[in-house]
Amino acid sequence: MKSKLIALSLFAATAGAVTLYPVYNSIGAVTPVELKPATPLNINHVIQQRKKIEVVFALDTTGSMGGMIEAAKEKIWSIASSMASEQSAPEIRMGLVAYRDRGDSYVTQVLDLSGDLDSMYAALMDFQAAGGGDGPESVNQALNDAVTKISWSDDKETYKVVFLVGDAPPHMDYQNDVKYPETIKIAQQSGIIINTIQCGEDRSTLQRWNQIAQLGSGSYFQVEQSGSALAISTPFDEKIAKLSEELDKTKLYYGSREEQMAQKKKQDATEKLHASSSVESRARRATFNASKSGKDNFLGKGELVDDVASGRVDIGSIEAEKLPAPMQAMAPEEQLAIIQEKAAKRDELKRQIATLAKQRSSFIKEEVATRGDAESSLDYKIFSAVKEQAEKKGLHYEADAPAY
Repeated sequence: MKSKLIALSLFAATAGAVTLYPVYNSIGAVTPVELKPATPLNINHVIQQRKKIEVVFALDTTGSMGGMIEAAKEKIWSIASSMASEQSAPEIRMGLVAYRDRGDSYVTQVLDLSGDLDSMYAALMDFQAAGGGDGPESVNQALNDAVTKISWSDDKETYKVVFLVGDAPPHMDYQNDVKYPETIKIAQQSGIIINTIQCGEDRSTLQRWNQIAQLGSGSYFQVEQSGSALAISTPFDEKIAKLSEELDKTKLYYGSREEQMAQKKKQDATEKLHASSSVESRARRATFNASKSGKDNFLGKGELVDDVASGRVDIGSIEAEKLPAPMQAMAPEEQLAIIQEKAAKRDELKRQIATLAKQRSSFIKEEVATRGDAESSLDYKIFSAVKEQAEKKGLHYEADAPAY
């Protein structure tokens, strides 16, 4: 019986490929891109689970933190690229807890963990420094929200980490407030490490930040009030950013009405960052998206071109109403022609970005060597913590320096 099932699967796959062959050759001027037939399931094949990284930034957004907030907007993609440089191409999810203090326009705002870094970044772009001014802030609530209001995985092999970033100590006098020692106990039970990054030199903050890091099995860092991020522009950034925007236009989404609404939200976030973020930031995003880990963010869920071209999905099995609106009334050969054209253009754009990304990387290495201040930067300190802590979860980073 098993032999018959395997034989039937192979026959179906071969027949599908033969049937589609005339369609591929009728497309004309488009460079052929092989659309692979679905691979029959091998019940003896064991799927290798990807390593996972979950990181949440608990970020003080009061008035004195303007420089650090802007640094975060600029560097989030290079931080993601540094994490993605591990040889197994880990799955990366990020989240954010923005905090101020009681009496401000908000105390905390929570963005849950997600592999959709575009949407997380689009939300981060809206944060501006305001409020505060009275010394201590609602650090206790921010830390508790980061630990208890985030959808951390239950997987014990996942590297789970919080970076608490701020310049003022916690209010320890608030009623109905879970104090940080209690929150850290919960974090330890869940396998969450807590690192602290102090902006500025306030001594009362230093004392509390040191203690939080020690209790949280993490590291303490001190950076300048502006964030001490290493901001390097290259001659390749603008071209990479433009190519990245063109690459995003090759995406087509399909699915139910609810799925398409979620996909539209992601597309809106992507358009927002192309319109509003810096050229350097867009180049960093393109570099991350070009990595194996970055593919999750680039494609999202239900991306038609990749699903069909890879052979995972047969376009003929998709209900018409679930396809992109312009394709719903098309004949199958027209649908496949569009997918092949998008796939060919995507491959060429990715090739150009990869070439420029290598040149960008070489330029940055030379610039970093010339400046000589890399080890005091925010980038280096975060990467150093990740490299050391993730080792215990089987994540091995060979690089000695982060992506910039």
